[in-house]
Amino acid sequence: MAKVSVEQRIQAVQRYLNGDESMSEIAKDIGVTDRVVSDWIRRYQKNGVEAFLKSYTKYSADYKMNVLNFMN
Repeated sequence: MAKVSVEQRIQAVQRYLNGDESMSEIAKDIGVTDRVVSDWIRRYQKNGVEAFLKSYTKYSADYKMNVLNFMN
């Protein structure tokens, strides 16, 4: 499966929501499965564009040290 950029994912979802193309057509064009496109659509409908933006959690140094100590 090809790596698909955030912009391509958003465009794929918009293509589907516009009703001009089927999920299968879009998936084939991009090089992913129907299920992947379906997941993108579901995530987009739930969270909008933010569904495709990477979210990084920020943990404090204390928290990280506590986790490491716990693991040891």
